[in-house]
Amino acid sequence: MTIQTIRMTDDLWALLLALRRGAVSAPPLSGPAGALYGPIATASGQFVLAQVGQSLDGRVATPSGDARDISGPEGLAHLHRCRALVDAVIVGENTVSCDDPRLSVRLVDGPDPVRVVIDCHGRLTGSEGLLHDGGAQVIVFQSAETSRNDLPNAEIIRLRPTGNGLAPQEMLAALSEFGLRRVLVEGGARTIARFIEAGLVDRLHVAVSPLIIGSGPSGIALSPIERLSSALRPEAQVYSLGSDILFDCPLKPVIKPEGQ
Repeated sequence: MTIQTIRMTDDLWALLLALRRGAVSAPPLSGPAGALYGPIATASGQFVLAQVGQSLDGRVATPSGDARDISGPEGLAHLHRCRALVDAVIVGENTVSCDDPRLSVRLVDGPDPVRVVIDCHGRLTGSEGLLHDGGAQVIVFQSAETSRNDLPNAEIIRLRPTGNGLAPQEMLAALSEFGLRRVLVEGGARTIARFIEAGLVDRLHVAVSPLIIGSGPSGIALSPIERLSSALRPEAQVYSLGSDILFDCPLKPVIKPEGQ
């Protein structure tokens, strides 16, 4: 397995941002950085990227919920590049409640994405930091069957739930009406899994940091399988970010398990 090294230059990053805006036509993008970020910047129509930053043993936090510093500095810079290249970033309510993320672009130049929170049962209190930081627009998805929970500085979209919560495809369709077609699904584990299981994730990025936690939640919580022959086996390009190793996996169309 070949590991390619990502070396981002100011000129290449400026080109990627211009491609994201549609300000220039897509030239050939060479090198590992172009291969990794080019598909995001040049995506047309609906494009979904899922991103997980985890330890060597597959954990994304301690049992108490401490998730800070899972990724190294280059891993965080990669995440912020992904945010800058998409229109919107999606997280679940539990991620907001536990981590109080800003979901902004701070480590690289570029635009902040619209911030989207899946709060099916209306559990957000209204005191969460991203509702008061004066940053990018916030959209909150709620179930039409729960009591309406109006939140400050947020656009509330209510959807009819399925038997397993709000349907990922309906959320993407609603975001598309706002012109938000390139989407980063950033967490948590079940939120990412639901988009993968719905066959909606174009690419999955898993950034692995040289850290062993030993216990705690995993980054992706897919439905259980009995045999490894049923596991998804995507092809992967492997990149060195410096502090972290990144696996870039195309998932669409979803790879079928062996024998199916």
